[in-house]
Amino acid sequence: MGSSKPLRLIQHKKEALWFYSFISFGYDHVFNPGQYTEDMRDISLEHARLHSRALKVVDVGGGTGFTTLGVVRHVDPENVTLIDQSPHQLDKARKKKALRGIKIMKGDAEDLPFPTDTFDRYVSAGSIEYWPDPQRGIREAYRVLTADGVACMIGPVRPTFWLSRFFADMWMLFPTEEEYMKWFERAGFKDVELTRIGPKWYRGARRHGLVIGCCVTGIKTQSGDSPLQLGPKVEDVSKPHVNPVFVFFRFLIGTICATYFFLVPIYMWIKDKIVPQGRPI
Repeated sequence: MGSSKPLRLIQHKKEALWFYSFISFGYDHVFNPGQYTEDMRDISLEHARLHSRALKVVDVGGGTGFTTLGVVRHVDPENVTLIDQSPHQLDKARKKKALRGIKIMKGDAEDLPFPTDTFDRYVSAGSIEYWPDPQRGIREAYRVLTADGVACMIGPVRPTFWLSRFFADMWMLFPTEEEYMKWFERAGFKDVELTRIGPKWYRGARRHGLVIGCCVTGIKTQSGDSPLQLGPKVEDVSKPHVNPVFVFFRFLIGTICATYFFLVPIYMWIKDKIVPQGRPI
């Protein structure tokens, strides 16, 4: 018998919008310290090749601007665009002094409001897990990049430990490393590379999965649209949901499952303090 399809209760735009309306108040100070540290961000952005302050960069699903803060260290703010579907997250970004001068706008990662061949660099961190159709989002990354542009995707990785895998499948999308590579290559990217990242106190352990666990990059070698053609979007957030009660149910159960992954970094931090250095945890 085949395995059942993961529920992924928050891998939908409406549920994700609700989810972030609640957690945005503590996102930078509660979520990031345990899941996506500044060191992880900076290592990932090295692979984005931000070697000129004149580069045009888009941060897709940029939320509160945590990754964008890393971008503007290398690129002039007026050349940076941050886009996200959550007004609550964007409000947090607008309040950050270091992000003054960047363009902040509301939009859909799977249907970006930019012409083809617009940006030199595409960055997205902690967003793909909420995309109903990740292949479509990566295809959009290809489309909006100029020739020789680089896409840098920072996201979760799938757990192998059974309990962590259960909660991951109930919460949102945790892709395998192979899926990332396949999505990039199908979209048309060349020289696709994946770099593993994670909090230092995990000591490289990955069996519980990671909410932020890898950085994937690819190069668009020629101008124009992606060679990959897709059908209609899986979910159109602009259309009313047929059953608001069902949306709330998905949001509630998905959020409860997400709590597990707020506890895992604490568990791993305790193990790091207890288990002697040099031994796996």
